[in-house]
Amino acid sequence: MQKLTCALLVDDDQTTNYLNSLLIKRLNITDRLLVALNGQEALELVKIHCQAASPDCPALILLDVKMPVMDGFQFLAAYDQLPLPEKQAIIIVMLTTSLHPQDVDRVQRLNIAGFLNKPLTRDKLNDVLSKHFNRHLPE
Repeated sequence: MQKLTCALLVDDDQTTNYLNSLLIKRLNITDRLLVALNGQEALELVKIHCQAASPDCPALILLDVKMPVMDGFQFLAAYDQLPLPEKQAIIIVMLTTSLHPQDVDRVQRLNIAGFLNKPLTRDKLNDVLSKHFNRHLPE
């Protein structure tokens, strides 16, 4: 499988980031993995790594919904304002533990690739890679 240029994990739970990082590394999805603890940190990383068609610009952002400082919804609002030429090529998938109908409805109205319930698994990542990058994890 051809690897993604870069991926960005955004979650305030360091254990979740650690486990998701291990999964992504074990599945060999990318050699470059960025991690942010909230939406503000993620926004700064995107600004830094997505300048001038940088190979470090994340192809995939896995974004938690509920975080302090800047949550996933606030990140998306700020992200939409960024003048990035690559923005349309970046796949954003929200991760949530909340299946509250109001949250589900709000997520479905956003300009994102989709949302997944935590925890992140091999099958869920394979679905994202297959659907949005035309790539499949080896058996």
